[in-house]
Amino acid sequence: MKPAAFEYIAPKTVEEVIDLLAAHEDEAKILAGGQSLMPIMNFRLGRPGMLIDINGLAGLDYIKQQDDYLLIGGLTRERTVEQSSLVQDLCPLLSKAITFVGHTAIRNRGTIGGSLVHADPSGEIPTVFCALNGLVKAVGPEGERWIDPEEFFLTFLTTSLEPTELLVEVKLPILPAGAGWSFMELSRRAGDFAIIGVATVLFMNDDGTCREARIALGGVAPTPFRAEEAEEALAGQMLDEQLIAKAGELAGEAADAEDDYHASAEYRQEMARVMVIRSLGEALARTGKGN
Repeated sequence: MKPAAFEYIAPKTVEEVIDLLAAHEDEAKILAGGQSLMPIMNFRLGRPGMLIDINGLAGLDYIKQQDDYLLIGGLTRERTVEQSSLVQDLCPLLSKAITFVGHTAIRNRGTIGGSLVHADPSGEIPTVFCALNGLVKAVGPEGERWIDPEEFFLTFLTTSLEPTELLVEVKLPILPAGAGWSFMELSRRAGDFAIIGVATVLFMNDDGTCREARIALGGVAPTPFRAEEAEEALAGQMLDEQLIAKAGELAGEAADAEDDYHASAEYRQEMARVMVIRSLGEALARTGKGN
């Protein structure tokens, strides 16, 4: 298969990109890693009239610490994130989850910004982004704005990013010492799209009670989402197997899954329950405060 005809432009600055998007917002698409866009075009599922290749932009490929946050440029390759010692030390949840993204060849080209903008509800990076309550910086004709996960993801493969905006940075809070985390994924084969992904984070008090729990699910709804009722069931409590099992039940009930050729909705809901229980157990063990 070959894509339909399109115009190709490779600007050198963010300002040029914004001007092009503003002038051609109904037909232009951003090309970064191309790991999702090019297959869509090759199958004629999308026919943009213009591709704006941003790979030549300087200054959007970086990983750095700023106070209590990890800042990652939107053009940073997934493989770079995976191999970064800074990410491994300050954001091990992302470091672990990104190893599940496709295969090495995919991660060599795919970008962290592209994964978020593609907004696949089963995507590993979007799921972790929700669990960490991160932010993305978008730049457009009206200037800059920061967008949180709840506002960013709208529905399947759709975000609140305007057609004239470019995602330039991802901002992730650094987990404090003593926080527990876990990422687990179910797929038919290694590298396949996830049937379900679960990212959990536990913040504990000195007395061993849970100060805050975060449970993010991917693959069981039109967007990745936080299982808030399950989180609330854990907050302020001394965590044990019975309470974790309850959180798993609530998370499974919160799943808004549909049948597809990978799995039935019922199977996804049941596995959401099972995997949340397992993930919370692993996260609790990492806090060193488990019973």
